[in-house]
Amino acid sequence: MLIDEIVGWRAGLDDLLARFAHRFGRAEPRRQALTYLVGLLSPLATKNGWTLAEAAGDATPDRMQRLLNPCLSG
Repeated sequence: MLIDEIVGWRAGLDDLLARFAHRFGRAEPRRQALTYLVGLLSPLATKNGWTLAEAAGDATPDRMQRLLNPCLSG
């Protein structure tokens, strides 16, 4: 049952990302957006740039910040 739930969640995330993927001109920011969504839905105790980046395997929060900066400035 757990595997089916994971597959279902992943399919749901892929469907959600498909709704706004056209907003990203390149594949890298699309993948980062998916990683960001997964981090927000994760059971992390604290969710900020550093913790989301660490959960994604990034050494620094730079990628997460680059993903969000255009949204915050515009």
